[in-house]
Amino acid sequence: MSAHAVAAAEFVANGSRAAWHDQALWFIRAKRDNQARSLPEWEHLRELASQVKLHTMSNLAGLLEQFDENARRLGARVHWARDAAEHNAIIHGLLAERSVRRVVKSKSMLTEECGLNPYLERHGIEVTDTDLGEWIVQLRDEAPSHIVLPAIHIKKEEVGALFHDRLGTAAGATDPKYLAEAARQRLRQKFLAAEAGITGVNFAIAETGGFVVCTNEGNADLGTSLPPLHIAAMGIEKIIPRAADLGVFLRLLGRSATGQPITAYSSHFHGPRPGGELHIVLVDNGRSSLLGSEDFRRSLNCIRCGACLNTCPVFRRSGGHSYGVTVAGPIGSIINPARDAAEHGSLPYACSLCGSCSDVCPVKIDLHNQLLTWRREIVARGLLAPAKRTMMRAASFVLRRSWLYRAAGAAARTALRISPRWLVYSRLNLWGRQRELPEPPAKSFRAWYDEHQEGR
Repeated sequence: MSAHAVAAAEFVANGSRAAWHDQALWFIRAKRDNQARSLPEWEHLRELASQVKLHTMSNLAGLLEQFDENARRLGARVHWARDAAEHNAIIHGLLAERSVRRVVKSKSMLTEECGLNPYLERHGIEVTDTDLGEWIVQLRDEAPSHIVLPAIHIKKEEVGALFHDRLGTAAGATDPKYLAEAARQRLRQKFLAAEAGITGVNFAIAETGGFVVCTNEGNADLGTSLPPLHIAAMGIEKIIPRAADLGVFLRLLGRSATGQPITAYSSHFHGPRPGGELHIVLVDNGRSSLLGSEDFRRSLNCIRCGACLNTCPVFRRSGGHSYGVTVAGPIGSIINPARDAAEHGSLPYACSLCGSCSDVCPVKIDLHNQLLTWRREIVARGLLAPAKRTMMRAASFVLRRSWLYRAAGAAARTALRISPRWLVYSRLNLWGRQRELPEPPAKSFRAWYDEHQEGR
């Protein structure tokens, strides 16, 4: 059994949670479909976004230099980080130089990818995630399970128990408004006490040197308006060429992510606020390697809307934590093996190859094709699990010999009909652990087809 399947077993074992998680994400997928149908130009927007991203990746170095120059002209300081270690060291250095001890952070999957929170906490700096969902999982000492909906796996009853334990709310409280108000009051204290604000970046514009952060709670605005120091962490793939391109992506992002016409807050930053400092950290952390890969380069086009996660039948039924990575689901199953194929080699197999992820991707990434390509790569690099490799070799041997395939089919149909159930559903039958095998037919399809051909 693969690493993902092993990790998913615990989530799947709780049938009611798995069913509820599946339905919750499918509800969001349905909202996305309604929003897409409401725009006659939806497919045109997708094609336009895809073309802009393809142009961007073909000119990435030049666009990043242009952004760097324009951002500095606006008064920001730009830093370049080759990997997660440099990213963390740069941010810690900025905070240490100013003796910062309390930081508020607005949703940034890049800082999760780099492990910034535990790094800063080891250096005695308190970091508070201010997105409600991220704050909930932070209080539970968990990682986000979804890139847009980090606490989608947690029920309101569990949030009520958590807040009662950590915030002193009424025992048994489950009213979302009551719980949200309790969180708002506690987070406001954190905002007022913070000495620095860290944000992610959704889109950075080479033409202007500005960038945009999208949130539904306005927490990025508070986190950057109150403290004097703003640090923005940005993956290098977040660049777009022109301000005129921004509208295309903002129209696609909210609709694809949560099925809403637009994200509630799209905050634009052009240089530091008066009297403040703005630092932008541009992070590679394996992205250049992806850019150099002809097979997987298009995965850099991702705008992190999470649409592929919401529609994926495997993600919906196995939960985000089963992937063991910051960015899970179909897109995560492409970019994480690129960083470490040995560690994440099971992820391309967490896929039914149904192609639904490619159908909903707002920038038209051919996700299921890339996942299939990754499976070929995993085999070519000798990273396939021994048991699966043996089975694939056996299948290849049989499928390349039609006479043997027919004989094996006949033997299997006979064996399944006469064998006792305890033998068929033994520990050797992994398929049968969670499913009933179909009833074996009396004859093969080939035999049935030949009979009907003769009768015509």
